[in-house]
Order: sequence, then C-alpha cells, then structure tokens
Amino acid sequence: QVQLVESGGGLVQPGGSLRLSCAASVNFFSLYDMGWYRQAPGKQRELVATITSGGTTNYADSVKGRFTISRDNAKNTVYLQMSSLKPEDTAVYYCNAGRLRVGTRYDYWGQGTQVTVSS
Repeated sequence: QVQLVESGGGLVQPGGSLRLSCAASVNFFSLYDMGWYRQAPGKQRELVATITSGGTTNYADSVKGRFTISRDNAKNTVYLQMSSLKPEDTAVYYCNAGRLRVGTRYDYWGQGTQVTVSS
C-alpha cells in the first residue's frame, strides 16, 4: 500500500512563494510517476504538474513559469515550488503517485494540503 503525506501548505500573500512536499511510503519510489493536482471550492480537481519516473515534467498552462515540480528519489519525496502566487491558485493541493503494472495503472492520493493566496 502506498501512503502519501503532503505538507507545506498555508496562507501566503499574492506574489509570495510556498514549497509543498509529498513524502511517499512506498517501495521502489523511483518507478512511480508523481504529480500535483488541485481542487478549488466548487471546481473539479485539475492537474498542476507531473514528473515521470524518468524525470520528464509537465505543467498546466496556468502555472508554467511559476511552479516547478521536482523529486528526490533518495528521500521518496516530490516537491512543488510555487512562486508568484495568485489568488486563483487557492485550492487544496493533492499529491498523486501512479504506476503501470501488468497493463493496469494504479493511482494513489494524499489527503491534501490547503493553499490560500490572499492579502
């Protein structure tokens, strides 16, 4: 079983920065694709950024140039560095781990961490 624990959320002013962390309790962390998603009140969950097991990154257009996803396989941790934050970035941010095994993709989710951007 995979357990994901997010941390680093909080209240920040517009233009500020935060770094989210997601610690994974899993064997073979390096084989998992990792991602960050977010869900704002009244909206569907949306992709923010992903990083594959090989290190390829992908970002939502709304965060390109402001957010950076990275991973430390030695620490079983994935990070999301968020800069130039805007009020519309306010949401619960969820960590995701995914792996394809024998033709089936398995996805796991953390409990989420709240990010609020407000003056």
